[in-house]
Amino acid sequence: QKITINEWVKYEREIQTLSAEVESLKNPQNLNASARLEELREENNKLKYRLNILKRGLQEEKTNCSHAMLNINQRLQEVFGEAIRAACPELDNPPLVVAPNQQAKFGDYQCNSAMAMAQMLKAKGMKINPREIAEKIIQNLPDNELVQKTEIAGPGFINIHLKRQFVSKLLSNLLVNGVKPPPLASKKKVVVDFSSPNIAKEMHVGHLRSTIIGESMCRLFEFLGYDVLRLNHVGDWGTQFGMLIAHLQDKFPNYLTVSPPISDLQAFYKESKKRFDEEEDFKKRAYQCVVRLQSKEPDFIKGWNLICDVSRQEFQKIYDCLDITIIERGESYYQDMMTKVVKEFEDKGFVQLDEGRKIVFVPGHSVPLTVVKSDGGYTYDTSDLAALHNRLFDEKADIIIYVTDSGQAMHFQLLYAAGQMIGWYNPQVTRVEHAGFGVVLGEDKKKFKTRSGDTVRLMDLLEEGLKRAMDKLKEKERDKVLTPEELTKAQRSVAFGCIKYADLSHNRINDYVFSFDKMLDDRGNTAAYLLYAFTRIRSIARLANIDEATLKKAAETTEVLLDHDKEWKLGKCILRFPEILQKVLDDLLLHTLCDYLYELATTFTEFYDSCYCIEKDRQTGEVVKVNMWRMLLCDATALIMAKCFDILGINPVDRM
Repeated sequence: QKITINEWVKYEREIQTLSAEVESLKNPQNLNASARLEELREENNKLKYRLNILKRGLQEEKTNCSHAMLNINQRLQEVFGEAIRAACPELDNPPLVVAPNQQAKFGDYQCNSAMAMAQMLKAKGMKINPREIAEKIIQNLPDNELVQKTEIAGPGFINIHLKRQFVSKLLSNLLVNGVKPPPLASKKKVVVDFSSPNIAKEMHVGHLRSTIIGESMCRLFEFLGYDVLRLNHVGDWGTQFGMLIAHLQDKFPNYLTVSPPISDLQAFYKESKKRFDEEEDFKKRAYQCVVRLQSKEPDFIKGWNLICDVSRQEFQKIYDCLDITIIERGESYYQDMMTKVVKEFEDKGFVQLDEGRKIVFVPGHSVPLTVVKSDGGYTYDTSDLAALHNRLFDEKADIIIYVTDSGQAMHFQLLYAAGQMIGWYNPQVTRVEHAGFGVVLGEDKKKFKTRSGDTVRLMDLLEEGLKRAMDKLKEKERDKVLTPEELTKAQRSVAFGCIKYADLSHNRINDYVFSFDKMLDDRGNTAAYLLYAFTRIRSIARLANIDEATLKKAAETTEVLLDHDKEWKLGKCILRFPEILQKVLDDLLLHTLCDYLYELATTFTEFYDSCYCIEKDRQTGEVVKVNMWRMLLCDATALIMAKCFDILGINPVDRM
């Protein structure tokens, strides 16, 4: 029987009224109304029954209508959350723990709340066996579209078996509609601050991590439907520009009319630094140049712009290789905002004087922020406070992520504490987070350096990657089957994909060892293995002469059967994608996505080895039978793998 939304609302109100009436009837003064009470109870039960039917109908409608992928774990949490609250109404915020089952023989998911609930009840003086609580949870499970059966195991674990029909429908939805993320409750603005090299200095291997991790985080937020602003907080202001401009004036006196041919900015920087350290007159002139630059004198702004442009061109070469999209907003962008920020801290009484400096102490920290130096100049602390203010008030960000090395963790703790102290944001409402990462180590487990002890230039590293990727492809004799154009595409895909994946597949918090040999190995959890696996999966349909239109039609008409254990295992693995994304969104640890991608590839291999997708004539090798539902499982695997690669910033190629 169909119930309209209006009727549902009416019944909800009726139930509330009746419940209030039932409560009042518990009063001893109302005992003479026991017949009416029985009548009300019966009516209440009928309404609850109808309400459950309505809720189930609405949920099924939601599942069927939605083009987006469903987060199965989240849906199970809704179902079990309702059951847990009904089983133990006396507990405030009872624990809700639902996770995929590690052993398939025990079911698909597991609810582990009963043991913790027993502890909470014990603290209230009620001793109840966790198995009894698990029993009560199961009895209170609302009607739903996804749970086939439940079993209690051990001290009170609830093993959950999913309905195969339900999983099959979700796979069909994925194949027909593509990989669509679960809908967002509201579209939020995200600012990600990453890469951030210094002008006039080469990008080195330390910038590699921030650039790769930040890009991938942006791609994740964008895929999930957030409004993302990618910011490059380059070091483009400060005293070093005084010495660079002074050196520019000496070396290229006509720089205002003829563009100076600075090809090696690193050498130019070293020359000016040497003069700054050794020549007193030059040092004085450098300081005068800083003052004139900060006063925005046109000739000095032009010199500054020239130097910045040479750096930008070098940075862009790296961003083009790694397919990075980013907007430059260096420290100079925030110069005019700093005075206002310092004044706000002064007006609110947070500024103290310390030997001519203006400092700000924040609660729980013994080290202050320095907002004005003794010479009246501003500091990194000031520009970072101005940037935070700009992102909160002008950009109206709901989420701000800073991707820098873990060595800066203390600085960001101070920064965020100051922002909260002055009332700029409430951490319960706005998420401001430092996504720190460890250092890159050489194979000797020491900081990654060249043989001469210099920092490794990022461009040199990328070129070495290209060379080694080509060697690897030739070793596999791919140059004999691919066209020159395909070979170059494969080379770039492998080289840059392997460098990115080697970084992202490690927990970012830890240091990681940079090794070309390991990252180019096509066995184990590497981009090389995954790119080859993906190319193989994509080729299955091609070899069976099945085009995309045929697959698309089959997705709409063919049921995805999941009778074989390996089909069932693969189907569930494919559908875990939304819950993996949710986990990465919560902790910003991208290695979880890499682990999932590797698990999906190995689960697919198990399936492909056990289940024939196409059957061939042994004599002629001709395809005699196509098991279309299995071809659809291949297609669904490829769709999810492609989206994982996209989020990780890796570009697979059709032929490799």
